[in-house]
Amino acid sequence: MENLQNTALLVMDMQSAILMSLPDSSVVIKNVAKAIAHARNSNVPVIYVVVGFRKGLPEVSDNNKGFGMAKSRFTSVSPEDFLAIHPEVAPAEGEVTTVKRRVCAFTGSDLEVILRAQRIQHIVLTGVATSGVVLSTTREAADKDYRITVLADACADGDEEVHRVLTTKVFPRQADVITVDEWVK
Repeated sequence: MENLQNTALLVMDMQSAILMSLPDSSVVIKNVAKAIAHARNSNVPVIYVVVGFRKGLPEVSDNNKGFGMAKSRFTSVSPEDFLAIHPEVAPAEGEVTTVKRRVCAFTGSDLEVILRAQRIQHIVLTGVATSGVVLSTTREAADKDYRITVLADACADGDEEVHRVLTTKVFPRQADVITVDEWVK
């Protein structure tokens, strides 16, 4: 078994409102739940990262192509409902949830402060979407000198080809890319 000292599992954007955009979220939910169970059994901190905005979305600029196009979708859901993490992968008592205001887990959140306070040097990434939060977080975490593992089957994207290219060609340049079963061994 891998040395899990100074490691944290990040569960990113596993919000019910976001998972609804996938054609089939059941596989990624099952795999993320398995990774969470392993982390908890191994005393690895599980840190949740969610994307959220205030009522009226004052954080969303019309210049932001991604969030700007989704602005109408965000306004149709209450901020509290949008932040709700899927119940099958929900935080346990005492687990930290941090809110980010952009795609990357570090942007607009206190994630880096939490990681430093717990002396985390290795982050294990899960979440939706592979081309969004996982890609952005991998890139920034590499620039911040974290050791990174991406659990490929605990990430998902609306475009399966994009997921495949990222997990087989792009991420391996900056992260170890493995499956949940390989991680829990």
